[in-house]
Amino acid sequence: MLALAADHGGYALKEEVKKWLDEQKIAYKDFGTHSTASVDYPDMAAPACDAVIAGECEKALLFCGTGIGISMAANKIKGIRAACCSDYFSAKYTRLHNNANVLCMGGRVVGAGLAIEMIDVFLHTDFEGGRHQQRIDKITALENR
Repeated sequence: MLALAADHGGYALKEEVKKWLDEQKIAYKDFGTHSTASVDYPDMAAPACDAVIAGECEKALLFCGTGIGISMAANKIKGIRAACCSDYFSAKYTRLHNNANVLCMGGRVVGAGLAIEMIDVFLHTDFEGGRHQQRIDKITALENR
């Protein structure tokens, strides 16, 4: 199960992604927003990330105008490793090396085609572990300072 959320700037991209997820028969829970009316991205990021932390959802896909604001908000939540990506390589390696559990994208930056390619690789790339685990452990330690 994936958690989805967007502010008004990412709403249209989230809706395009939902069509692809439906075609792929990938389950998701949409935490909003459900229109283009202005909302604040921290309010959208929190419930989706909370679902990941609670184990209700495995990963989250978050969208705002640039992907930056919603990723900053998501990364304030303990246990979340959110990456704002706008290219395929970064989306792949944020899973492979960083064990990201949230992918963030900008609806005003990334088109639907690229977003879907990034989501596909994000969902189908496993964490490599090994030497990268110690780095993830150090990120976790920063959360506990």
